[in-house]
Amino acid sequence: MTNPNPLLDEADRERVAPPCVLVVFGASGDLAARKLLPALARLASRHALPSSFSVVGVARSELSDDEFRDRARKAAPDAGPAWEELCGSFRFVAGEYDHPDTFARLHEALDTLDRERGTGANRVHYLATPPSTFGEVVEALGANDLNRPATGGQFARVVIEKPYGRDLDSARELDRRVHAVFDESQIYRIDHYLGKETVQNLLALRFANAIFEPIWNRRYVDHVQITVAEALGVEHRGSFYEQAGALRDIVQNHVMQVLSLTLMEPPATMDAQGIRDEKVKALRAVEILDPLDVGTETVRAQYDAGWVEGEPAAGYRSEDGVDPESRTETFVALRLDVDNWRWAGVPVYIRTGKRLPKRVTEVAMQFNAVPHLPFLARQARGLGPNALVLRIQPDEGITLRFGAKVPGQSFAVRTVSMDFLYGAAFAEETAEAYERLLLDAFIGDPTLFIRSDEVDQAWRICDPILGAWQQDESPLARYAAGTWGPKDADRLLERDGRHWRNP
Repeated sequence: MTNPNPLLDEADRERVAPPCVLVVFGASGDLAARKLLPALARLASRHALPSSFSVVGVARSELSDDEFRDRARKAAPDAGPAWEELCGSFRFVAGEYDHPDTFARLHEALDTLDRERGTGANRVHYLATPPSTFGEVVEALGANDLNRPATGGQFARVVIEKPYGRDLDSARELDRRVHAVFDESQIYRIDHYLGKETVQNLLALRFANAIFEPIWNRRYVDHVQITVAEALGVEHRGSFYEQAGALRDIVQNHVMQVLSLTLMEPPATMDAQGIRDEKVKALRAVEILDPLDVGTETVRAQYDAGWVEGEPAAGYRSEDGVDPESRTETFVALRLDVDNWRWAGVPVYIRTGKRLPKRVTEVAMQFNAVPHLPFLARQARGLGPNALVLRIQPDEGITLRFGAKVPGQSFAVRTVSMDFLYGAAFAEETAEAYERLLLDAFIGDPTLFIRSDEVDQAWRICDPILGAWQQDESPLARYAAGTWGPKDADRLLERDGRHWRNP
């Protein structure tokens, strides 16, 4: 199908969705309003969605077609005429996710769109429902023959949001239920971090540049730090967060995805199978913590009242929906080792938390110190270690930190930064993560989605930590909102003669 926008290059012209219907379960919820509908609007505005495309929303809320269309327009009020026209074709089905009447009306809506819009009997089902309903919705899709395209169609796919299970056993049970209905090739487990440009740029940085790959190993790298920091608290999600915590919410998915891309070997082919094979191999090389070592290799903590960005912030236990005696962690720091040829002896330090000083996600690779400094100590007081820093958010880019002479008559060396900023280097507008991933799901490109064995391996790393924490009745560490976490997290590195970067 030809893209009518002449400003798009040849590669972008090929990335146009085929005829299909996106069926959004949980269409009246927050995720649809904040992420999915705006992403679709952006795709429509750049002509990446054909006229033979539409959306059917399914939810328990009692909405008419027109009310759902109005919600879609309000989710992207400045999207332009293409979005306005597309919204006019949307349908809404109200009902329980496992009730036959709901699916009878869904079939009717899909058949109508196939006739009126030419959507080709192709379906992409998006599960934007609470995780507890994932298995129920998938089984209902199978029971109502929606796990395959209608007559004349080419595909039926399912996109499943995180979290994919609460632990290893529940993830495997969900996988069993999903695989009873859909083949693995039809399943798109989504993690929006993989849609971020800088995360994808890890592949380009490593495998398109001869200057980086030779030093991307234990001979030159001292250690790796991954930081995922949020200035916000739990906001209105206190009840959800009580059931999740930082390890489940961030480490098991976002962090493990970034970690695998950082550590992976060069893939044999730069396609979905080649990249995902190497990601799984990288996660398999991460040493599983013995429950007896969890107490020394991990730190969990909860934020108290403090100040964030100049504003007072309440403590976690004062948030709506949070148990006043809660033991849910809002901060996690851990040290992991990697047992393979490339990374043996290089520790990976991870920290993530809420109510930290600022919002930032980055991967920092700190290199070994030079074997000998031929300068006087006073000449190199401002000199720190070399580092390569990939900033994933909010200011996407890459920083290389190295030593340089300070201008002046005397000789002094200090660390300086060489920065690459996406916004300054490229005129092209960066696609939002959901925009990229939705289009990939329509096209059928699973590269940036998570395979079954990858989910399993990520849970195998996190599960012993959760289990040990559940047995540990000692008080959680505390940290004031607006700080970089508890002192215990600093000591995790200090005992190795290292310290956390200041992002």
